[in-house]
Amino acid sequence: MKYFRQCLAVAGLIFLNSHLSAQNPLIMTQFTADPSARVFEGKVYLYPSHDIPAMPGHGKAGWFCMEDYHVFSSPDLTRWTDHGVIISQSKVPWTDSTAYSMWAPDCIERAGKYYFYFPATAKAGNGRGFAVGVAIADNPYGPFVPQPQPVAGIHGIDPNVQIAPDGTAYIYWAQGNLYGAKLKANMLELASEPVKLEGFPDKGLKEGPYLFERKGIYYMTYPHVADKTERLEYAMSDSPLGPFRYGGVLMDASPSGCWTNHQSVIEFKNQWYLFYHDDDLSPNFDKNRSVRADSLFFNADGTIRKVIPTLRGVGITAASQKIQIDRYSSRSAEGTAIAFLDTLDRFSGWETIFDKPDAWVRYNSIYFGKKKSRALVINARSATGGTLLIRTVGAAGKIVAQVPIPKGNDWKGVKKAISAIPAGLKDLAVQLKDGGRVEVDWISFE
Repeated sequence: MKYFRQCLAVAGLIFLNSHLSAQNPLIMTQFTADPSARVFEGKVYLYPSHDIPAMPGHGKAGWFCMEDYHVFSSPDLTRWTDHGVIISQSKVPWTDSTAYSMWAPDCIERAGKYYFYFPATAKAGNGRGFAVGVAIADNPYGPFVPQPQPVAGIHGIDPNVQIAPDGTAYIYWAQGNLYGAKLKANMLELASEPVKLEGFPDKGLKEGPYLFERKGIYYMTYPHVADKTERLEYAMSDSPLGPFRYGGVLMDASPSGCWTNHQSVIEFKNQWYLFYHDDDLSPNFDKNRSVRADSLFFNADGTIRKVIPTLRGVGITAASQKIQIDRYSSRSAEGTAIAFLDTLDRFSGWETIFDKPDAWVRYNSIYFGKKKSRALVINARSATGGTLLIRTVGAAGKIVAQVPIPKGNDWKGVKKAISAIPAGLKDLAVQLKDGGRVEVDWISFE
């Protein structure tokens, strides 16, 4: 892939175009779940849990299996850097290193130190069930040093920590219900007795608390099993510990049937975002999940508009990179399908299948830089042969190219000269003009 450095200011946001695209799922190199997103030092840092397949002697077959944590960072929600493992169950003094239960974490900064909170099963002599530990670093990417003991007084999962505008730190966790307490200034000890948070549905599992503040309102977001699988909900309060009043559904239960969801909410360069997960890379086993992100918006009265999950995700894709149109913004009701390129290696991604003339997919927010594009490359194959039509979308939309895809069973990069496309943001549509069946991996501009 080509690398280049160009800055683009769009709607108050600055994006650095690079070799990755901001598409869902965000991470295509490993399973990730339970994302805690934070803004540190002008970048977004992502602290997810790390699903791995269970193997004999390593986790419980058919269940969640997690032994460590990675941290990822991005300056623009487009490029993601994996900073590697920051905590492992074998390196924490108090954890059971055979449990494989390092579930949803969180991280926060205070006075130049970064505090990473994580739940894990305690080994014999450290209590029963889940406890919450802390690791400390001088940088958001580590190295993190785990404390020798977990936080006393917390028995549960899914820690979330927030610092109120007055400087008071609060920690939240789940244990069937949602709980909270104040933290001491050292961020390692409770400063108050835990309280059960009020104002949530009485029935159904609630977990994964994540609090954020906006314009004096405290929003508590959480997954809730209202029916058979988790959906995301939220409640509002004037106080960090409530009482809360129910706000509504933040995101419906996943159409994929993924049993869990887990969320965080951030504001980054004047836009709010919801981070969550689904089972994109493991559709037949929802204990191996993948992190996503979509934009979040508020109503005038402070309530949150329901977030509709997308494949396109957020951010801007550079025209010179591989544009994965299978992560589409929209598509025709008939004649298109999405399939894995290789079912034995799902991390290699997906393809778009066109099998009916006039079928189309649309991909939004592609940036064409100052150097004008003169050619288009489509990585495609077709057992029947066919012609693809590429066009810009909008009031000034026009045909960019008609690209014949030759008959053949192998993937081939088909190159086509085009008239120069003006610089700026464009939405593109790829349409099957004629032919029986055409499969597309990606498109790119040179």
